[in-house]
Amino acid sequence: MEEENNVTSTSPHRLRHRKRSSTEVVLDGNPSPLLVNDQNKYKSFMVRTYSTIWMIGGFVMVVYMGHLYITAMVLVIQIFMAKELFNLLRKAPEDKCLPGIKHLNWHFFFTAMLFVYGRILSQRLANTVTADQFLYRLVSGLIKYHMAICYFLYIIGFMWFILTLKKKMYKYQFGQYAWTHMILIVVFTQSSFTVANIFEGIFWFLLPASLIIINDIFAYIFGFFFGRTPLIKLSPKKTWEGFIGASVTTIISAFFLANMMGRFPWLTCPRQDLSTGWLHCDADPLFKPEPFTLPAWIPGWFPWKEMEVLPVQWHALCLGLFASIIAPFGGFFASGFKRAFKIKDFGDSIPGHGGITDRMDCQMVMAVFAYIYLQSFIVSQSVSVDKILDQILTNLTLEEQQALFTRLGQMIGYS
Repeated sequence: MEEENNVTSTSPHRLRHRKRSSTEVVLDGNPSPLLVNDQNKYKSFMVRTYSTIWMIGGFVMVVYMGHLYITAMVLVIQIFMAKELFNLLRKAPEDKCLPGIKHLNWHFFFTAMLFVYGRILSQRLANTVTADQFLYRLVSGLIKYHMAICYFLYIIGFMWFILTLKKKMYKYQFGQYAWTHMILIVVFTQSSFTVANIFEGIFWFLLPASLIIINDIFAYIFGFFFGRTPLIKLSPKKTWEGFIGASVTTIISAFFLANMMGRFPWLTCPRQDLSTGWLHCDADPLFKPEPFTLPAWIPGWFPWKEMEVLPVQWHALCLGLFASIIAPFGGFFASGFKRAFKIKDFGDSIPGHGGITDRMDCQMVMAVFAYIYLQSFIVSQSVSVDKILDQILTNLTLEEQQALFTRLGQMIGYS
């Protein structure tokens, strides 16, 4: 961590350095960053453990409350992440000369939020208000002109930016403009895939998120007790022992967690509206147990020769493999990012963990993969009655729907 501890910067109030343990092992003149050599590791371990227990407890409670509450949780997380990242490039003297620049950043953020969530939740919002004719007409109009509304909101922000340009502030202002758009593309857009997964069934949100949590916990535990071999220079505390131990644990956990979660309709049923009531549906074939005969190479002393397996468990192995091998590169990217800005953490809102962004780096990568995997290999792309009805309710006015109903009645009557 020498690079982080020997830093000179024009804005020292922005730097957050790790306090070096007085008993760290020194190798070749440099302090060893490995946890196994840190004499204060047990204190930090306890702080991190308490924070993790609280976070997991809150997470479980929100999941139990349902789809809409999970979506609200994701929304709050995105806002906190945006706040942490916006603050990285803030400079107090320049901000005093540009009082509206913070508001402009948030204008772009909430415009992007309206666009993305409008695209994801529009059909479900229409399904929710179908029974009320006035609300249905209002929502149908908003959905029809949703893209135009978002575009004009963005243009307002664009004109706002141009009209507030000040001499000698151009570089800072254009830097803020580019930084805001980078946050929207790299952070907000990726994390929004989480919401799309939620409404396909909480299972497709909960399993990938749980695998990242498991991988993170066991990478820390294995690195804490056995870590000796550094993994990557970008993140000096990461070790091969932690990486391999966490990978094995995550893949095994994926197989058994999928079996456990796949037996609860509350987790597996897709939500077609924005209501909060309890869900019941016919189990998808992916979640129906099938007999599986164990291969012949299994030792004879093993008590079971056949077991029941949910087909989704085989898909879970792919998710587990990605969560353990590929998703950690989201964390490495964040580590390199922090080194570039000479900070230890994105924030300090979570004791022992840093900021919200520090905990969500791998989750964003995993959410995108889970969505693409789900849409490519699991969700049926064929036309169904439900999909056609969704298109009708979303894109046709009430008069057009009545005309369609009349035409269908005539066609059926003639057949």
